[in-house]
This record gives sequence, C-alpha cells and structure tokens, in this order.
Amino acid sequence: MSGIPTNRSNVSLPSEVSAEILQKTQEASAVMQLARQVTLPGRGLTIPVISSDPSAAWVAETDEKPVSNPGLSTKLMEAYTLAVIMPMSNQFRRDDRALYDALVARLPGALALKFDQTVIGAVAAPGANFDNFSTCTAQSLIAGLGHTVYDGLVAAFSDIAEQGFALDGFGLSPAAQGILLSAVDSDGRPLFINSVAEGAVPRILGARTVMGRGLYVSGEAGVGTAPGTPAVIGVAGDWTQAMYGTVEGVQISISDQATLTSGTTVINLWQRNMFAVRAEIEVGFRANLAAFNQLTGATPA
Repeated sequence: MSGIPTNRSNVSLPSEVSAEILQKTQEASAVMQLARQVTLPGRGLTIPVISSDPSAAWVAETDEKPVSNPGLSTKLMEAYTLAVIMPMSNQFRRDDRALYDALVARLPGALALKFDQTVIGAVAAPGANFDNFSTCTAQSLIAGLGHTVYDGLVAAFSDIAEQGFALDGFGLSPAAQGILLSAVDSDGRPLFINSVAEGAVPRILGARTVMGRGLYVSGEAGVGTAPGTPAVIGVAGDWTQAMYGTVEGVQISISDQATLTSGTTVINLWQRNMFAVRAEIEVGFRANLAAFNQLTGATPA
C-alpha cells in the first residue's frame, strides 16, 4: 500500500528549522565539508571540467608566442531528491520546542549518511548525472607483505599528483580512523596523532581529514563490486575538483492524516494518534574522478 497524504497539520515550527537542518546536514556529511558548495538551479547546472592545463614555452625575441589550449569538457549537475519520513508521537505536537529539537537532532544525520553513502559508492547513484567514487583507483591501508599504512597514503598522494592534481583532503570512515590510530613507527610511537589524549587524526601528511560514518562500503557490498573486493573505508583527493549543490535547502512537510508504509508495516497516523514529518532536499554531486583515490582495507571480522 502506498503512502497517501490526505491532509497537512497546522503544527507551527520556528522559521529557522529548515536552515538549521541544512546546516547540520552539511556538518554531518564528510563529503559536504570537503567539497565546494554551489547554488543549484532547479533545471541543473553545467560545470566546466579542466582535463589538462595549458603549457607555456620559452621563445626568442620577435618569435611567435606559443598557443596552448587546455583540455575542457562539461558535466551537468542535476538535482535529485533525497527524502526521509519520520513518524512521531503526538506528544511532540504539544511542545513545539521538543518537536524542533527532535527534527534538528535526527533528520540531518539521516540525510547526510545517505548522501555520503551514495558518493562513496555504498548505494547506487540516483541518476547518471550524480558522480560517485566507486570506479576510482584504490589504495590499501592494510599493513603486510612489506606494505605499510604509510605506503598506502603516499601512494594516494603520488597517484593523484600523476593525474595533475594535489591531494588536499581525506574523508575517513571510523574503520579508517581505527587503522590510522593503530599505525606506529619502529619505536611503537603513533604516526598520525600527536597524543593519545587528542584521540583523532586531524591531518595526514599536511592534508585535512574529516570523519563520516557514511564513507564505508563493506566487502562485496558496493555498487558493481566483485567477489573478494575489500572494504572501502574512505576517500582521498583534490577536493577543489568536487562540488555539490542544493535547491532551496531542506523542505519540511507535516501530516497527521496519512497512511505510511514502512517495509511490510502499514501505519495509519490518525488511528495511532501520531503524525509524520517529511524532510527532503534536492541535491547534486559532481567530481573529476581522476583527482580521487579510494582507501580500502580488509572487511572487518
């Protein structure tokens, strides 16, 4: 049975609720923190992509100056709708502040998690004009057979540099942070934290790091992954080459006269003295995939 909204309630929310949910979604999403934000028109946005730089040359006096054209292409960033419906008890309706706090606490995390999971390749992209990192070059962060965690990180820097870009940021899952926190030198000293009390990996070889729960793909569970594929635990790249755009921020709708379907369960809100809050955001993501590397590891036991 499909969801059939038949009426919208007159619950009054503070005017800043949409703006704060969007802000907290951006704070909860590792990709949104690292990538550039653009304003996305409803009809989409054509983005120029520079695939190669112009080349200068020395010339003698009175000689013709060289002409060198950069490699240019374009991509269309299209807006796709990311939505979630959250059923709630009527007790929240009696206290607008409680409703406001519940929305701000729960909805941004749900939107940010799904967005990051889509970008990293844990779930399928919503359409052809939404990029993800599932096909990027992979670098292992697992130590063994003469290979160290440090070697994997340096390999990411080198590969991205060979493509003509500069690695300036890491998006790490909790699994990747665990690997980096356990990495030590020959004297047993941690490589990537200043002290145990700090308890984080703020920078890696000078590049910024951001942690996100959605930046994880379990082994053989990603989009198009083959049997035996190790888990994806993060992404590294030149984040000037990635951008996301939103249309009108987060839209909020409230109903107490709808029938919802959650899996195999049908929920009649009026019958249960409940109401539901629907949050949706129109968002797009585009990147020059040559400027990024996946970070991989063994599937956690």
